[in-house]
Amino acid sequence: MPDLSLESGIHSRGIRLVAGVDEAGRGPLAGPVVAAAVILHPDLTGSEPWLQSLDDSKKLSHTRQEHAADIVHQHALAVGVGMVGPADIDRMGIGHAALAAMLRAVGQLQLEPGHLLLDFIHVREFPYTYDTIVKGDSRSYSIAAASNVAKVTRDRLMVAAEETYPGYHFAKHKGYPTKAHFERLNELGPCPIHRRSFAPVAQACMQFSGGD
Repeated sequence: MPDLSLESGIHSRGIRLVAGVDEAGRGPLAGPVVAAAVILHPDLTGSEPWLQSLDDSKKLSHTRQEHAADIVHQHALAVGVGMVGPADIDRMGIGHAALAAMLRAVGQLQLEPGHLLLDFIHVREFPYTYDTIVKGDSRSYSIAAASNVAKVTRDRLMVAAEETYPGYHFAKHKGYPTKAHFERLNELGPCPIHRRSFAPVAQACMQFSGGD
């Protein structure tokens, strides 16, 4: 379970506002990569009951993810969300796109953070002081909060995409490379929110364009 020890260590250096940052959607074949940044109140003790709802989104059911995201919006000092769409993912590469989404999320915060806690990602340059934390969404409440906000935001976008692009079953698989998604991709061909730089989508593009 996460706790506030990482945040407390930064607070002890006189830095009050710490943002946890995480992203969702590096692996899917379709849709954006979405990041969230969350600043929790620096006076939290860790014993607040609502914090017990927070954990790495990958460990939670869909219902618990939704609950966690709602709790974060109710109790956090500031929440920011940023995203990068499929065309820019193809142009930048998914690694750079994930970092860009994180920067956009931090830029959407209503308060200026003094330090960032990033769920582990390879970073060369970043215009903030930061720590990258291995399995950060399992260790830090701030990162866990961001993890759930990012995941729920992206999932809701993919559910909405089902109406715009019927037949792909985006509401079910959220764009991830499942068997059902491969079947629909190979039957219907790529749609505008597919990531054409990802190999299965590129192969489907060739198939539908008559390439070898």
